[in-house]
Amino acid sequence: MKLLLIGSGGREHAIAWKLAKSPKVSKIYVAPGNGGTAIENKCENVNITDLDELVKFAKENHIYLTVVGPEDPLTKGITDKFKAEGLRIFGPDKRGAELEGSKSFSKAFMKKYGVKTAEYEVFTEIEPALKYVENCAYPVVIKADGLAAGKGVAICETKEEAVNALKSYMIDDIFKGAGQKVVIEEFLDGVEASILSITDGKTIVPFISAKDHKQIFDGGKGPNTGGMGVLAPNPYVTESVMKDFKENIMNNTLKGIQKEGFDFKGIIFFGLMICKKGTYLLEYNVRMGDPETQSVLSLMDSDLFELIEAAMDEKLSETKVLWKDEVCINVVLASGGYPGKFNKGYEIKIDDSIKDKVFLAGAKFEDGVLKTSGGRVLSVIGRGKTLEEAREEAYDNVKLVNFKDSYCRTDIGIYK
Repeated sequence: MKLLLIGSGGREHAIAWKLAKSPKVSKIYVAPGNGGTAIENKCENVNITDLDELVKFAKENHIYLTVVGPEDPLTKGITDKFKAEGLRIFGPDKRGAELEGSKSFSKAFMKKYGVKTAEYEVFTEIEPALKYVENCAYPVVIKADGLAAGKGVAICETKEEAVNALKSYMIDDIFKGAGQKVVIEEFLDGVEASILSITDGKTIVPFISAKDHKQIFDGGKGPNTGGMGVLAPNPYVTESVMKDFKENIMNNTLKGIQKEGFDFKGIIFFGLMICKKGTYLLEYNVRMGDPETQSVLSLMDSDLFELIEAAMDEKLSETKVLWKDEVCINVVLASGGYPGKFNKGYEIKIDDSIKDKVFLAGAKFEDGVLKTSGGRVLSVIGRGKTLEEAREEAYDNVKLVNFKDSYCRTDIGIYK
């Protein structure tokens, strides 16, 4: 069967790699793809991003199923467009995608359906927001309402930091409109966890948990990034945490999806904070996380294509997802200088022995050569029966990847 995969990141390379392992999949077109999907088994990149052009391509090439990787096309209504033309597509409709597309919408949804989350206020004008941070308890969290590529969150320790964040979002407009409305919420102290899940609108099936490492430097220091590495499963997600999550977050989310009438056959990602007083939902994503996907899919034994088919056919309640009894470490190699200014166009050399353990993100395949083209260039995977084994393999594999000015954290999996 021929598939169309939308996206161009490390997540999409991992999804393409996993889908290609299914004997039922004969060809995967990736739009627009990257250097990794350009050389992945069964894959071919097609340089299309316009939604109407993607619909046309799917029709002309008799695509059986389209899988959407990133959030942006989902919030722009790609699912609605495809379904209006009778095309099969995996991903929520535009209304469902607002759970990620708007922080204020998602917080209102959580409140309405009893999903456990932090207290919050929403502001559309700078003056009331500045007045609010005069007297609120610190630290406080300030979030851009719209999509900001995972960077629209500021944890402010002082009033001065809060004022600066508000001004950069609402006046300087650093997120090009996404921060004109802000959510200010209470700071939750604890450990973050990511739980990717798949839903058919009737059932939510959670995948194994993961722990992202967002800051650029060891010890959780420095500015936030899109994610510098992942440990899966997350050791802080105990049986009691999962019970709390299912009872107070997952089940109420499903109830809300059904009550709101979202057409939601896709991925729902829960960003959690595990606190002393319980487990809280920080945010929803309506697609797989990056770089969590690279770790989670590396541990999945089930056929991802068959799992997506079960969701499309509303048969997830009859489906069991199988996992390797292992630990996975994903170390992100970034361009030197990221998340600030960095140079691009450097050749990437990857030893043939680890080709199945590397997922490319900010990389392009040009004139037969892989070259850097972004901040987070690639993920290197290590697996093992223990955390120590997985870390050892991951960092041994890192030594087999080479490009100029590469940088990675050295504490993935052990930083608390």
